[in-house]
Amino acid sequence: MQAKGAAVPATMKAIEIENGRGPADALRLTTRPLPAPGPGEIRIRVRAAGVNRPDIVQREGRYPPPPGASDILGLEVAGEVDAVGDGVARWAVGDRVCALLGGGGYAECAVVDARHALPIPDGLDFTQAAALPETAFTVFANVFEGGGLKAGETLLIHGATSGIGVMAIQMAKAAGARVIATSRGAAKAEAARALGADVSLDATEHDLTAAIQEAGGADVVLDMVGAAYAELNLNALKPGGRWVVIATLTGAKAEIDLMRIMLKRIVLTGSTLRSRPADEKARLAAAVEATVWPWVASGAVRAQVEATFPLAEADAAHAHLEAGAHVGKIVLLP
Repeated sequence: MQAKGAAVPATMKAIEIENGRGPADALRLTTRPLPAPGPGEIRIRVRAAGVNRPDIVQREGRYPPPPGASDILGLEVAGEVDAVGDGVARWAVGDRVCALLGGGGYAECAVVDARHALPIPDGLDFTQAAALPETAFTVFANVFEGGGLKAGETLLIHGATSGIGVMAIQMAKAAGARVIATSRGAAKAEAARALGADVSLDATEHDLTAAIQEAGGADVVLDMVGAAYAELNLNALKPGGRWVVIATLTGAKAEIDLMRIMLKRIVLTGSTLRSRPADEKARLAAAVEATVWPWVASGAVRAQVEATFPLAEADAAHAHLEAGAHVGKIVLLP
């Protein structure tokens, strides 16, 4: 189904990776056939698309899309529904939505399982809305479900000014938890503090192990650093703590004293989001809408967009993200 009288083009602009992998300048604007929604799917006219670190890893050839997903980069978008597949009841042409994708976001249109789309909260524009799905879903699934964070507990966040980190600070505070944030540089430490972190530590200046222990330790660690912080996390966690790994920027292999895991009763877990089954993502979308969307509507959780780039400048957006100076999200604007 599509809007009556609307001319539907046969093609769309999209970003592809020259030769299938490469550096940022391997990203090229190209023309692709316009995708059609199948049963249970909607097509979104993309007005904004979030840029995430997994996009870089895929561009480098180290994170292939799951079976059935588009080879086009992009895991989250915001825009208007412009076509609806059979069996879709919730959405109609013209609805403003944001959505979690398995791929396909760096384009003028994207097709997605209708259950993975959420209404754009009142007061948010497309750019802000595109910065929400990947981070909100990831933080909810890992910090609140995997890590079991509760009001009154302490969350330790490494990489606190990344898109995930910025969202995690706000969601933890909205849930009544205390936050210890680590980041690199005085400016980033101050940014984390301004977002609500109770303790914000500059990793280039502080002895993190000592400073975290002085701050009382953590019940949950959200770890995007990996191997280099394994011992630090083991020291930081309180008895019964939960260590949640969602990225391994310094390497995936670390030596861990299992006896200390046992003695402190630590749960070590982790997950990825993209490869989860469609039904599981639908369940997670409903949980995010019920819990996180009211925080967004109230202003307790805000989309933090640090920079925007035209779709044709996806290479510059990737270079900006790789430089590591950003605070919050980077968004492409088709």
